[in-house]
Amino acid sequence: MINLYEDIKSKNHYNKFEIGGLLFAEYKCPLEEKFVGIWTHTDYLVHVVSGKKTWHTTDGSFTAEPGQSLYFKKGAAIVEQFFYEEFCLLLFFVPDDFIRNVVNEYAGQINYSDDKTVSKQSTIRVNDDTALNVFFQSMMTYFSGIDQPSEALLKLKLKELILSILVSRGNPELSKYFCKVATLESPMISEIMESNFRFNLSLENFAELCHKSLSSFKREFQKQYNETPGRWLLNKRLEYSAVLLKNNHLNISQIVFESGFEDLSHFSRAFKSRFGVSPTQFRCQPASQN
Repeated sequence: MINLYEDIKSKNHYNKFEIGGLLFAEYKCPLEEKFVGIWTHTDYLVHVVSGKKTWHTTDGSFTAEPGQSLYFKKGAAIVEQFFYEEFCLLLFFVPDDFIRNVVNEYAGQINYSDDKTVSKQSTIRVNDDTALNVFFQSMMTYFSGIDQPSEALLKLKLKELILSILVSRGNPELSKYFCKVATLESPMISEIMESNFRFNLSLENFAELCHKSLSSFKREFQKQYNETPGRWLLNKRLEYSAVLLKNNHLNISQIVFESGFEDLSHFSRAFKSRFGVSPTQFRCQPASQN
């Protein structure tokens, strides 16, 4: 899978602004594949300027068209591309520590909701309002200009984006999520794992998503789950593949992909070791035998 943040940061064909860990980009879809797997250790917000794109996540599929915006929590997705019209979006990576600083700075000036329940969904649809529309228009002006805005101005623009959402009555879920991020030192391992086990990510990738070193991630995972992350991932993916085999029209190769396995042979060996039969035999068994 492509690390979207690193891909944009390292390649010159993107129109982008980069300041330390902050990264903004005008993305015009240079990829040629219909479906592309992406992941990033940082949250990001997309605002579609033209064209159409669909993100397939653990929570379902989310399509955005011109004028629409989506917020993605750190993790993975399969992006479906449409090539019948030119595509362009604005992409803003939003680091946790930046969110934390803005929320804490304005804690005494914002009337937060009494409802502290935060959705665990990995994708939140953003309802644009006047403030957000002004923000997106101003960023389009910067991207179309010749001179790069100053570092101080770009930091203020990202702060403007976060504040616009915090004070907006139209985006309560995202506002509550920002407040939750401000209370955590690092992402919750359980939420990261449950939202991303279906994707073919390595343990190093999962550790990065949790903002931990690999050794720290393994140690904390063992303490929380009483088993290794590798064993947990294998069992979780096998359980999910078994559900797909019984309740889905997908063929075996598609199920391998949907369950996060690297290849068919590995999946087949692991499945038979766990369930005693091949995936095809399992699919044909009566429900009473499973």
